[in-house]
Amino acid sequence: MRMIAALWAVVAGLAAFQPVVAAAGASAFPWTAPATTQVVTEDRRFMNGDTELSGTLILPRSARPVAAVVVTHSASSPLRDASLYDHLRTALPALGIAVFVYDRRGSGQSGTKTAGGDFALLADDAIAAAQSLKADPRIDPRRIGTWGLSQGGWISPLAASRSPDIAFVIAVSAPVVTADVQMLFSSTNHLRANGHSQAEIDQMAATRKAVDDYMRGTGSREAAQKMIDAAKTQPWFKYTYMGETIRDRAVSGWRREIENDPLKNLSAVTVPTLVLYGADDAVVPVAVSVERLKAVAAQMPKLTVRSIAGADHAMQMSADQKISLDPKHDGTERPDSSEYMAILASWLALNGFVTR
Repeated sequence: MRMIAALWAVVAGLAAFQPVVAAAGASAFPWTAPATTQVVTEDRRFMNGDTELSGTLILPRSARPVAAVVVTHSASSPLRDASLYDHLRTALPALGIAVFVYDRRGSGQSGTKTAGGDFALLADDAIAAAQSLKADPRIDPRRIGTWGLSQGGWISPLAASRSPDIAFVIAVSAPVVTADVQMLFSSTNHLRANGHSQAEIDQMAATRKAVDDYMRGTGSREAAQKMIDAAKTQPWFKYTYMGETIRDRAVSGWRREIENDPLKNLSAVTVPTLVLYGADDAVVPVAVSVERLKAVAAQMPKLTVRSIAGADHAMQMSADQKISLDPKHDGTERPDSSEYMAILASWLALNGFVTR
């Protein structure tokens, strides 16, 4: 019943949303009717320190300021025009919510220097994006939040824990385990889905452990490199997303990633937070993540956690698992779960972010 009520709230919000209708232009077809929601699309640049980042704002025309969502990136979708974000650009403006998607630093038009595994720096980029939107009179500065999937699901709550400018958090397919645990889970499922033997899975796990031990300071670089050299010629190595050369742990982005505990970041968030998982996610250990979230639920009264039946890591229902776990399809994901869309919209409405 609560879900039905929430969906009716979305419908009511859309019915009451009064856009400023743009003047009708020439139509490709004489029978085309004007859309209820008129959208403005603008390229914008903003600064974080001495770095300039570039993005696109998709803004519904409205008689009053609207809420906004800043998108934080999945590891494989760093560009603003990635298909992963298409559903946000389409659905959220219809709810009276602006969407700001920018090129991740080191990608597209956001310079050439990456964050190098520094999640705090990526979170600060999202904060800087939110701060740039606060100055826009068309956007309500009290209703700017973040949405992120996978690695972006780590970045979004981290941003909220570091800044009062983030009013809400939506974390999708966000592992509530450290990066090394998540990648072992993911690589194991990649190998299984592609028909590799248990012996090959064991070799992969041993290789990952040797690298992670070195990064933690409990193993040697030489031993880790020897394991990598033996693995890099194997057909399954591409499913590990590991480099062929071990970087010095003093400068390694991977060391910084595995030292980050996402549960600690989430526990520090005090604003409304929605965490969504695909029940069939083969990339993130959903069951473990949900259990860890239950452990902190009492101290996070504004936290909502939902698992979406039949959905995979990218909230897709239609993708074959073997295809979805093939690295050559990275960056082509397109969420299509109706349940995901419904829960996302209803949560935004119930928390007052839909413009009525």
